[in-house]
Amino acid sequence: MKKFLKVLLLAVVLAFLYFGFTTYPKLDLISGFSAKSVASGHFIDNRPLDLIEKTDNDIDMIDLAKNSIDEAGKFATSNVYGLKERKAIYREGLGAVLINDNFDVSKPYLLPKRTKLENNLPFPYGNNEPKDTAFSNVDYSKLKKAVDNAFDKTGGRIKRTRAVVVLYKDKLIAEKYDTGFNKDSKILGWSMTKSITSSAFGVLAKQGKIDIYKPAPVKEWQDDERKIITINDLLHMNSGLEWEENYSTICDATKMLFQAEDMGKVQLDKPAQFKPNTHWNYSSGTTNLLSLILRRQFKTQQEYLDFWYSAVIDKIGMNSMIVEQDMSGTFVGSSYGWATPRDWSKFGLLYLRKGNWNGEQILDESWVKYTVTPTNTSEGKYGAQFWLNAGGKFPDVPRDMFYCSGYQGQMVAIIPSLDMVIVRMGVREGDKSFDFNGFLKDIISSVKNKI
Repeated sequence: MKKFLKVLLLAVVLAFLYFGFTTYPKLDLISGFSAKSVASGHFIDNRPLDLIEKTDNDIDMIDLAKNSIDEAGKFATSNVYGLKERKAIYREGLGAVLINDNFDVSKPYLLPKRTKLENNLPFPYGNNEPKDTAFSNVDYSKLKKAVDNAFDKTGGRIKRTRAVVVLYKDKLIAEKYDTGFNKDSKILGWSMTKSITSSAFGVLAKQGKIDIYKPAPVKEWQDDERKIITINDLLHMNSGLEWEENYSTICDATKMLFQAEDMGKVQLDKPAQFKPNTHWNYSSGTTNLLSLILRRQFKTQQEYLDFWYSAVIDKIGMNSMIVEQDMSGTFVGSSYGWATPRDWSKFGLLYLRKGNWNGEQILDESWVKYTVTPTNTSEGKYGAQFWLNAGGKFPDVPRDMFYCSGYQGQMVAIIPSLDMVIVRMGVREGDKSFDFNGFLKDIISSVKNKI
């Protein structure tokens, strides 16, 4: 018996040590992810806690967190085994922010000034309900089957699609939502937000207020080799700065999103590994650095807050959109944009129409062309904060397709040769769960005389 107890004690000690070395360092990130997800999902989209836990947070390790919501205080807290409790607070008009002990919750904050699009037009150019339109070259039964096939059958949990919206020739031709979601549901686009950030630079460039080919205006770089990095390099993820983005482990990206007070500074502080325009490296830190650079272009915080919405978002009637901030007040342009699937499709339509929105040129055509020009060393898969199919990632989809893409399979696909925008939002991606190539192929095949 004594020998058995010794073996048992040794096993417990070894298990504790294993937990300490492998899991404990992740607890802060786990509870951070969970608290932020709960606060945003509940207060932005009115999702109940059980739905968030079963659908948003049912990710390996994240599902270890225990969560609670304080309705009166408008915050969520999460911990793992009672350890590493994190808190995310909600502020109307700004969304949720994951905070630490240094954050002063009593400090007054500014809100972006919003303008709702009121033009009495049907969707997509207005916010009224879309008009029924029938195209003779669209096989609607085939289209419906393609859209239905993107969703799980009742009780299934493989494809995990939440929404599909299809625009063709400026008209809504298909739309479907999973149980618990509808046309008014605000869904996190994750890295699709990067494309919103790029658009803000596009407007500044159109206004002649910034030259993306000049060295980035980062005063912290002026005394070292990073001073030659341009905004163009940053937009193309080709700056040469050190960065690791691997969401399966503790890395630069996860520490930035769930621990940093000022997310823009995380990439700013990284050393140069390579010369600019020689090594493409996907980096959410780079996009948040771009957001910080954008912030520094304005004299006041209010001007910075307003610009994101007045320049693009509200201009095209994406009135549901909320881009959340970090603790320092910088928009998390890499990851935290929330909007309805319909509003995400409006953003795709803006680029399909080469920057023109119902007669107003919001972005120069040259900016859209710049956006879809492949980044050096990306093998045709990346442009300026947009993904490309130029390299043939989706073999059964036209090569001119470019798209916004986000974690867990968010997509706004823009296909100029087909005059089409396709939105898919969900909580799973990958060939074994959701086949994007097949999904896009099936929708495209429902339109005859496509090119």
